[in-house]
Amino acid sequence: MRPMPNIASILKSEISRVARKEVRAEIETLRKASTLHRASIAALRRQVEKLEKELRRATKTVARAAPAGDADEAAESGPHRRFSASRLAAHRGKLGLSAAAYGKLVGVTGQTIYKWEQGKARPRKAQLEGLAAVRGLGRREVAEQLNG
Repeated sequence: MRPMPNIASILKSEISRVARKEVRAEIETLRKASTLHRASIAALRRQVEKLEKELRRATKTVARAAPAGDADEAAESGPHRRFSASRLAAHRGKLGLSAAAYGKLVGVTGQTIYKWEQGKARPRKAQLEGLAAVRGLGRREVAEQLNG
């Protein structure tokens, strides 16, 4: 007579076999999804590289065209003016003028001069031209303009 197989061991092996079959099916769907995602990521990377290359090319084109445009613009508007609050205060002190008197020369109020000197505001382009004109004046010319 043949020995009877242990039902517990047979049941255990059958459960293991079915579980492996289920896991294999799940893993296969995950592998397919992973492959699709990797392909999609690679396509997106290629697209990003292409766009970055186009951006660099466009930036170079603009950079080459910009100096010519800036030269024309600079010729029309004059030189580029810089502003320094401390230099404004020093120049006003050197001339011995009140903020109101200095503002009158530039074409603004004394309050505006104070704000510029304190760094609370900055002059506009047209006002920078006025400041540059006053910077070129000496004490005599300033006195003549204020009195005249």
